[in-house]
Amino acid sequence: MSVELIIADDDAALCGVLAEYLRLHGLNVRSVGDGAALKDALRAAPADLVVLDLNMPGEDGLSLARGLHGGEFGDPAIIMLTGAADVVDRVAGLEVGADDYVAKPCDPRELLARIRAVLRRRNKAQMPEAAPALVRMGDKTLDLEDRCLIGPDQQRLALHPREYDLLAAFAARPGRVLTRERLLDLAHPHGEEAFDRSIDVRIARIRRKLEADPTNPRIIRTVRGAGYVFDPDGKRQA
Repeated sequence: MSVELIIADDDAALCGVLAEYLRLHGLNVRSVGDGAALKDALRAAPADLVVLDLNMPGEDGLSLARGLHGGEFGDPAIIMLTGAADVVDRVAGLEVGADDYVAKPCDPRELLARIRAVLRRRNKAQMPEAAPALVRMGDKTLDLEDRCLIGPDQQRLALHPREYDLLAAFAARPGRVLTRERLLDLAHPHGEEAFDRSIDVRIARIRRKLEADPTNPRIIRTVRGAGYVFDPDGKRQA
């Protein structure tokens, strides 16, 4: 049985980062930006768990959490997103029925671990296997849990965090042409300063680790005038 999850947060960039990571680990994820949209989403299709930001436009997270139990919304599990120092808000969230909380800025790995723990406790759904998610990239494999490349001889090749971010973005979108601007959005989700040509530099480094012949790339190919595309098989002509 798959896990149905809704992220309710008015920070669209954060929602995108969390949703992509959780989808890579087998969860079905929807994102909404306020309380009214959350209620509409739950009426349209129930969820096993809601990741709920405390501070959103309109109805706040505490009021929403109180109203999600029972009735028309189906009593989903709730994980609150709170500010790092908001101890009072965390306590209030738990008192109105939240199952757990995660402090912002939120690490997707911590959130996934807490989702698994909450659903195990509530027996709401069967979580996907906790084994590392693996994505084939030619004769190598990207390990999304350990954030490294695995060679055909099982040797593990370390990745710089920014290299990993870029590869994870490609892994979620095989066969799709991604512009430099889109890759910057995906690989710099928290607004760090960057420029579009930094993507070219990072891809050149990645190709030296990933491609059999970096001068004739087959896995991450350049699409002239458009951007880059990830081909898991590496068999298409450039």
